[in-house]
Amino acid sequence: MNNLALVVGASGIIGSNLSRELVANGWTTYGLARNPSTSIPNLHPVAANLLDPASLQAALADINPTHVFITTWMRQDTEAENIRVNSTLVRNLLDALAPKHSVQHVALVTGLKHYLGPFDAYATGGLLPPTPLREELPRLDLENFYYAQEDEVYAAATRDGFSWSIHRPHTIIGKAVGNLMNMGTTLAVYASICKETGRPFQWPGSEAQWSGLSDVTDARIIAKQLVWAATTEGARNQAFNIVNGDFFRWSWLWGRLADWFGVEAAGFDGTVHPLEEQMAQDGPLWREMATRYQLAEPELNRLASAWHTDLDLGRPIEVMTDMGKSRELGFTAYQSTQASFFDLFEQLRTDRLIP
Repeated sequence: MNNLALVVGASGIIGSNLSRELVANGWTTYGLARNPSTSIPNLHPVAANLLDPASLQAALADINPTHVFITTWMRQDTEAENIRVNSTLVRNLLDALAPKHSVQHVALVTGLKHYLGPFDAYATGGLLPPTPLREELPRLDLENFYYAQEDEVYAAATRDGFSWSIHRPHTIIGKAVGNLMNMGTTLAVYASICKETGRPFQWPGSEAQWSGLSDVTDARIIAKQLVWAATTEGARNQAFNIVNGDFFRWSWLWGRLADWFGVEAAGFDGTVHPLEEQMAQDGPLWREMATRYQLAEPELNRLASAWHTDLDLGRPIEVMTDMGKSRELGFTAYQSTQASFFDLFEQLRTDRLIP
C-alpha cells in the first residue's frame, strides 16, 4: 500500500516543512488547516475546522490516510481551556478517521513544556527538572494540555490499533506567518526594527539563558524525524526529543545574529528587557516599514510572537535536550543552529517579510 499522509496544521512552521519533506520523499500528502496553503507544490489542501466534527467528516470523506501527523494547537486564556480545546481537536480528528480503518501511525508534536510545565507555571520554582532533558522524565504533577493530547492519542491507538510517536522539539526555527510561537522570525523583525531606528539589539532574557547552554529545533530537522519515526519499526510507540544536535550559548550567538543585520548587540546587563515591552509600540512603525520597503506583511503581530520568545529567553535555567534515544535507534540527522537562523533570515528577506 502506498503511504498517504495527512498533515494536520499544514500551514504552520512544522506542518509546512513536514509537507515539503513528505512530498520530496514521494508520499501522497494532504495538508489540513482552517485556511490551507496552496503554495506547496503537490500538497493537496484540505480545509476543515478541527473543533467541528461535521466539518471534519465532510473534509475527510474521500481521504484515507495511512499516516497522520498532528502539528497544531490552539492557544486559550487558561491551561484548563488549553486542555479542553486541544484535547478535543485531537479526539475529533481521530474519531473522524476511526471508521476508515486506514490509519497505521499517528505522530503528535508537543514540546519541552512537557518537562518545564504549562504556560500558567512555566519553568518556575521547584518544578525545574535536571538537564539535559530526557524522555524518561516523569510527567509533572500539573495540568498540561500536552499530556491531554498524548492521552487522546494513546486511547485512540488502543481502540484502533495504530502505532504512535510523540515528538518534543525545543524552540522551532522556521518560516511561518501568523504562528503563535516563532522565535526566529520574532528576532528577525526585532533586529530589523533596531536597524531602522538605531536602537541596540538588546538581549531580552535572563542571565541563566544568556550564559547557559541551550539548543533549538530547526523545522526541517523535526520534519525529518517525523518521517523517520513513522517508517522505522523500532521507533513505534515512543516519545522523542528533537533538536538540531548542537549546543550553544546565547552570549556567543547573539552577536552573530546582530552582525547579520548590521546592528549593535547589547548583552545581558543585569536586567531582563522583555521583547513584549520593547516592541509594544512598534506596530505603526512596522506598517510604515512595510510600505517603505514593500514588505508582504504589514501587521507586526502576524510575524512576531514576542510573548513566547520572552518565555523561552526568560527561563531561570539553562535548557538543553538529550537526543540519545533516537540516535541509538538510527536517527542521525544534524543541523547547525547558526545556519538555522541565517537560512531563515535569508528566506524572510527573499519572501519580502523583512527589509
